[in-house]
Amino acid sequence: MKPILYIKPGCPWCRAARSYFEQHGVEVDLRDVNASKSNMNRMVEISGQSLTPTFEYGEFVVADFSVDEFQAELEEFPEVARELGIDEEA
Repeated sequence: MKPILYIKPGCPWCRAARSYFEQHGVEVDLRDVNASKSNMNRMVEISGQSLTPTFEYGEFVVADFSVDEFQAELEEFPEVARELGIDEEA
């Protein structure tokens, strides 16, 4: 299962999130919510909001986050961090 990152072009938080995942070797499926109504609808369905970036990995969803907020959420789910291959000290 490949993680999904919902983004909007030009979003600085999305650029930071993409950079974070690249630095940690996490391959994500990028989904532009401005280019696809179905991507926007799915993001709203799973997160209850329309802000990006939003990360989806199975039942693990982090909506409208900064990298620090994502890391804090990941600390609550160490099994997800292990599955993604993200070092807990990152």
